[in-house]
Amino acid sequence: MLERLTTEQGNEKTKHLDEMTTKEILQAMNEEDQTVAAAVAKQLDSIEKLVHIVVAAFQRGGKLVYVGAGTSGRLGLLDAVECPPTFGVDPKMVQAVIAGGWEAMANAAEGAEDDEEAAVRDLEAVGLTANDVVVGIAASGRTPYVVSALRYAKKIGATTGSIACNQGAAISQYADAAVEIETGPEVLAGSTRLKAGTAQKMVLNMISTASMVGIGKVYGNWMVDVQATNEKLKERAKRILMEATGVSADEASRYYEQANGEVKTAIVMILRQCSYKEAKSRLQKAGGFVRNALK
Repeated sequence: MLERLTTEQGNEKTKHLDEMTTKEILQAMNEEDQTVAAAVAKQLDSIEKLVHIVVAAFQRGGKLVYVGAGTSGRLGLLDAVECPPTFGVDPKMVQAVIAGGWEAMANAAEGAEDDEEAAVRDLEAVGLTANDVVVGIAASGRTPYVVSALRYAKKIGATTGSIACNQGAAISQYADAAVEIETGPEVLAGSTRLKAGTAQKMVLNMISTASMVGIGKVYGNWMVDVQATNEKLKERAKRILMEATGVSADEASRYYEQANGEVKTAIVMILRQCSYKEAKSRLQKAGGFVRNALK
């Protein structure tokens, strides 16, 4: 099976990697990396379908759960943990489970990817329901842990998506929206932390960002639900107010305080010249979309 996977095949351009100079190695890696964006571009229709599935899950009160092993699992967790500070969502709204558990984040747990029963236990532990969406991530497209997770998700009625870096991936048959990015042979044969990992990271960025835009977490291109948990983020929040409304730094600080640090609310207060209470009411009626709250 492995020899059929393009991610496992040898790259003709780097057959003499051990004989290359450092500069030649870097040039080869850079050239190969430049092919990744083009490979992702070919899958935009599939990624769009997956984003719509995720938005639908959020709208019905469900959560997004990424599932993966090794690099794929770590990338899923990276995307998940960035959502609360960036978009102000509950940590349970976007989660990730990785073969081998938290220990696998810092230490390789290669054998864990074959544990099909663990995948079911891990999804049960996060309280997976039919309202949720599970996205399986596997460069090979055949990781047993991920296949099992998607099977279980389908069994209980959850919607599913998959991200693989080979065509005809096994995980695709269990996905309502399957993304197959043909990244090709790696510079270092079989090392899917390279181009395949880069492609997965790009797609995960797209899924979480576009989905959050779809539920009103963005106004213009500003992260208006940002959680200002440190001084840098507080200053960023105030700068967003200045850029989004045209007020001065002093006015931005004043409105930021009056809105209890809620950037969305402050924007509506400024642009509609209304009270905190009215701004909150407008946002509630608009489903959290600032642009609609301003009408």
